[in-house]
Order: sequence, then C-alpha cells, then structure tokens
Amino acid sequence: MIARDCDGTLVGFVTAITDGVFAAYIPPIEVLPAFQRRGIGSALVENMLSRLRQCYMIDLVCDDDVAPFYERLGGTRIGAVAWRSLPQ
Repeated sequence: MIARDCDGTLVGFVTAITDGVFAAYIPPIEVLPAFQRRGIGSALVENMLSRLRQCYMIDLVCDDDVAPFYERLGGTRIGAVAWRSLPQ
C-alpha cells in the first residue's frame, strides 16, 4: 500500500507478509520525514489492519521510540524474540 502527494510523488508505504488466515507480519512502515505528522502513517497502518482483519495475529516489530505511535493505533507491546542475519 502506498501514499502519494498531490503531484503523485511517493511519500510513504506499508507492506505485509501473511498466510491470509492465521498470521501477518507488517515490516517497517515508511513515511518521508517531510510528510510525517500529517496522518499518513496512521492511515497506512489503519488501512493495512483493515485488510488483515481476518488474521488471528498481526505482528509488527519496532524500536522503542516509535512504539507509542503504534499503541495510539491500538497496538499492544509484547515480549518478542528475533533472529537477524544468522551466520552461514
């Protein structure tokens, strides 16, 4: 899902990985700094959550400093474990 300004320039996006039934994962949401605090990120998240409503669980991993943004949209902080760049 993308957001464009009135000139058609891409200013934000969100994607999701899902099995369509049980689980979905939303990778980082991006909005260009010049367009932040205008409701674009909130609209992207709300639209994606609406599209994923049938899933039992929807997960999104973020840094602590942006967690309050997602909490305002109804998200709940939980403990998590992650693996990144496992050695070959």
